[in-house]
Formats: sequence, C-alpha cells, structure tokens
Amino acid sequence: MEEFDPVEYVRGLKQLLASDKKRIGFLFGAGTSLAKKNSESITVPTIISMTKNIEKELSKENKFKNVVSEIKEEIGEENFNIESFLSNIESKRNVIGKGNLNGLDKDGFDKLIENVKKQIINIISVHKKIIENDSIKNLIHVDFAEWIGRADRKYPIEIFTTNYDYLFELGLENKSIPYYDGFTGSFNPFFNSNSIENMKFLPNQTKLWKIHGSLGWKLIDKKVLRKDSTQEDILIYPSVLKYDNSRKLPYISLMDRLSNFLKQSDTILIILGYSFGDEHINERIITALNSKTTAHVFVLFYDKIDKDNYSLKESSVIAKLAMENSKLTVLGFKNAVIGSIYGEWKINENYEIEDIKDFFELKESDDGELILSDFSKFVNFLLSMTLETGGV
Repeated sequence: MEEFDPVEYVRGLKQLLASDKKRIGFLFGAGTSLAKKNSESITVPTIISMTKNIEKELSKENKFKNVVSEIKEEIGEENFNIESFLSNIESKRNVIGKGNLNGLDKDGFDKLIENVKKQIINIISVHKKIIENDSIKNLIHVDFAEWIGRADRKYPIEIFTTNYDYLFELGLENKSIPYYDGFTGSFNPFFNSNSIENMKFLPNQTKLWKIHGSLGWKLIDKKVLRKDSTQEDILIYPSVLKYDNSRKLPYISLMDRLSNFLKQSDTILIILGYSFGDEHINERIITALNSKTTAHVFVLFYDKIDKDNYSLKESSVIAKLAMENSKLTVLGFKNAVIGSIYGEWKINENYEIEDIKDFFELKESDDGELILSDFSKFVNFLLSMTLETGGV
C-alpha cells in the first residue's frame, strides 16, 4: 500500500490556508455541531441521542407509541434513526390516500410528521441553553471566528453548512465578525437570492450559507423571512425528500452558490463534519470538480468508528470518488486518498512530538492518527498557524 507522510501533506495544506490570495471556503456538516472546546461546552446531540429522545417523546402519546414500535421493527434496530424513521413516515403519508397504515390515516401521519419536526427543532435549539448559561465562550465556534478575524485576505471566507443551529452565528457575533447570510432588511429581513448570485454584493464580509435552512427561517406570502425560531421553521429535514427539497427556493440559490464557488480559480474548499451522505450535495461538488475548474477540495474525514475500527476503506464511497478525481483529497485518521491514490499515513522522519502535536497524534501501539477531522482539533490547528506566523 502507498505510504503518505502526514507532515508533508499538512505542510502543503498550511501553505494553502496561509495564502492571502486563495479563495478559502468551508463545508461543515453535523460533526462540527458535536465538537466540544472543553467539558463545559454545550453542543447539539448526536443523531443517536436525538433519535432516542424523539422516540421517547413520541412514545408518551398512546396514538404514536405502537406506530413507532412497528416502524422501528420494519426498519430494523441497526438502521433505525431519525432519518430512516422520517423517510418512512413521509413516504407512507405520500402514498396512503384514503387508506390506513400502521394504524394511522393520512391526517394521523401529518400529525406524526409535524410532531417529529417539532422535536427536531426543540433538540437543536441549544442556543437557548448556551445563552441562559452564559456559555458562549465555551464554543469552539468562537475560536474559529477568532481565526477568521485574524486573517487579512483578498477574498472573504465562505462558510457552507448543512447545520440548522446558531453555533456559527454565536461564534461570529461574539468576535464581532461582520458576516452576510443572504438576508436583507431589519424589521422583517428577507432572503435576497440576487445577492447570492452577485458577489459584488457585500464583497468583503464573511459569508455564511446555510444550505439546508436554519432555525428562524419562515415562508410567509411566498417570501423567506428571518424571525424567531418556532416549529414552522423551513428546513431540509433528514429524510428521503432531501433531494427534492434542495431544488426549491431558497435552497437552490445556496446550492448554486456552492457550485459557482468551486468553479472559480484559486479556490480551496475544506470539508469537515460531513459524511458525504447527501447525494444532492455530492453531485454539486463532483460536477464542479469535473469542469475546467482549478479548485481543489480537501475532505477531513472523521472515519473513526471505535478504537481500532476506521471506515475510510479503499472500497468506501468517498474513497472511490477521490480515486476518480485528483482534485478531491480525502484525509482520514489512518488512511488518505491523495492524487487519486489510496494509501496510509506513515511518519517518515523522527519528528519531535512538539512539532506535530497540533495535527498528528503518535501512539506506541501503531503509526498514530491524523486528528484534523475533529473540528476542535482543526480549529486549534488554525490558531496555531497564526501564532507561528503572527497572523495569516
């Protein structure tokens, strides 16, 4: 198997991030909302915890208790999670007509879906507890915003995220970083799709593109407005309908921005906390990379399942995509795909632990792990670069 020296490739990544002439973007998935800065950090629950909480709440209502139990048995214990459950009940709602399934009619499925979505919004609304506990300083997103604030760049940082929560907003605002998210106005801020297509609009501000929607987004009189978060928020929920919903406004404008960003010259997109489970996003990335673009995508892939088990295999979907496209680099804990070649990390020199501790963890039992796919470790790595250079 091919061997890669992590020091060599991280050094190259550092040079790209330190360049003030590169267009730097990030695509952040759910994993970044799970990352903790310290033991006091309040984060969004994992998909496993979220599923258990929603199952528990639904089972409190007799009319849903048996339904959840039956559908869980249909899906199977191993595959049962909030996405498979919501996909199941939305599919049934769409085909049921005047019939009856799992003891529910169409109106019953409507109420069940409404209840599930309400529970999702309640669970991810961790900003309320963060503010109540005066715990913003314990967010790793604050440190990420600090790195943005230290950078002096020709082009603003662009953040694309599938997350609905307010963690990036809290971080940016805590550090007084001006940012633009596609909304214009004060009393009833409205989504302005034209401003996303034309980057001369607020050119110097950090951009925050929430490609699956956000808490507080409302569809009122065919306009997308930003208001206080309630259960009527418009989001692309985790279900089989994700692809269809991504083709609607405002999401289509945000997905177009991702495509157009990748088609610009001197562009770097770093992906973190995203598992490549959304075909509508994967399609945009791969299609853009297959064009004449000079952009490059680096995936910091969190593939650690447990102590000795990692998912970035040569046969995995993300590895196959990278082996077919040299503009896509995937960096896992133990393995990587670089230049379309699958290989493993191997320290080729006797580096001092102090020199590599920000990105690589040596272990006595094996060759160690690249730790940058952990969002907290990645942010610390970014800040260490600014300390080395006195600023990016």
